[in-house]
Amino acid sequence: MEIFKAFAIAMSHEAGAILKERFGSRLTVDYKGAIDLVTEADRLSEERIKSRIQGNFPDHGILAEESSEIEGHSEYRWIIDPLDGTTNYAHGYPAFCVSIALEKAGNVVLGVVFNPMLNETFVAEAGRGAFLNGERLGVSATASVSSGLFATGFPYDLRENPNNNVNYFVTMSRRAQAIRRAGSAALELAYTAAGRFDGFWELRLKPWDTAAGCLMVKEAGGRVSDLNGKEHALDAPAVVASNGILHPEMLSILGQTEPLFWGD
Repeated sequence: MEIFKAFAIAMSHEAGAILKERFGSRLTVDYKGAIDLVTEADRLSEERIKSRIQGNFPDHGILAEESSEIEGHSEYRWIIDPLDGTTNYAHGYPAFCVSIALEKAGNVVLGVVFNPMLNETFVAEAGRGAFLNGERLGVSATASVSSGLFATGFPYDLRENPNNNVNYFVTMSRRAQAIRRAGSAALELAYTAAGRFDGFWELRLKPWDTAAGCLMVKEAGGRVSDLNGKEHALDAPAVVASNGILHPEMLSILGQTEPLFWGD
């Protein structure tokens, strides 16, 4: 695992350097949906990470955001978001990261989230804790939602799909001290692990958004579940993460939220 950890950290830094070098420059931007962007930096970052994995661990599987999954011949699979926060990045807003996780036999055992703009490297190992630049992380001790700072986000098809988190956001806004939307789920989960946020929730995320960050929260002493309180799985339709203390109250508030319907 030490070899895998060193490799993942090095790859996150290489990919982060690619992103930082191009940040603020004129970029080629394509649209996967009405507001779902992908830039040349996403692709360059992903290509670098994938090529390094294939060169060092050719039998490992790879699940990455911007390309088709590569089936491996071992129990290991890398789960990669080469640029989490693409919309921020494309607009010159410095809130984005590289997220790399390693799955062994279906369980995430390693997670790295690197913020190149702040030079912050978040690392979590299953059963061994979570760290920021080598210092152990711990979740907050906030004991009530009304005193908490939370984070969330909205799906890219929020204009068309009523299952878009707007209703949950409105409900939580009335109960929490404040809510932030940084635009990078991986960073927001890492910040929850670091105690910067007291909790996080979001709907319809993908494995590359959550794999590293959810491990980070759990290894920092927090709790991660779906909206019903069941243990979170990579293919779960929603994620709720917290310092653990707030989890029952968060689930209760989110569970009381009225469904949102558009039209007749």
